Amino acid sequence: MIKMINRVLLAGAVFALVACSSTKQSGADVLIDDLESSEFSTENDDDGVLTGGLGDGNGVSGSGIDGGDSFALEELNNPDSPLSERIIYFPVDSNVIGDEYTGMVEAHARFLAENPDINIILEGHTDERGSREYNLALGERRAQSVSDFLLLQGASSSQTETVSYGEERPAQSGQSEAFWGQNRRVEILYINN
Repeated sequence: MIKMINRVLLAGAVFALVACSSTKQSGADVLIDDLESSEFSTENDDDGVLTGGLGDGNGVSGSGIDGGDSFALEELNNPDSPLSERIIYFPVDSNVIGDEYTGMVEAHARFLAENPDINIILEGHTDERGSREYNLALGERRAQSVSDFLLLQGASSSQTETVSYGEERPAQSGQSEAFWGQNRRVEILYINN
């Protein structure tokens, strides 16, 4: 019962935050996008969101993408690495992570476990069908299910934050399953505090 009350309160808080926000986050959160420089750098993109990268000096070691190997920080932008994949799609009205995404999410969990100074935001999204309140709660459940999976695989709870945008930030606009399927997702955003 307490768990249910906490989820309702959390959904209400998320609803309030989303209602007050219509643009991307900026400020202290820095997306880890540009990993080519050896120093940490930031720049504004077209939306005013700070983007930047972490250099070699932050203690990240190892390389590779196989089983038990460590991931180097550069693997975040290596298109052949599971770390370059950061979107999990969901079936209608579901927050169950599909089998096709477990390897990718496990790779992110291992990377986070090896790099306790790196944090992520898990953004939950839905398609436009359903009420705004339902979609905010479903987006939160989706983000939370990815967070729970990451924690079970070794990531720390202090490294993950969840937020739901419900139907407010669609990836695609349109009135068919092809469009709606692209909107039912959780996006993994790496940040630096």
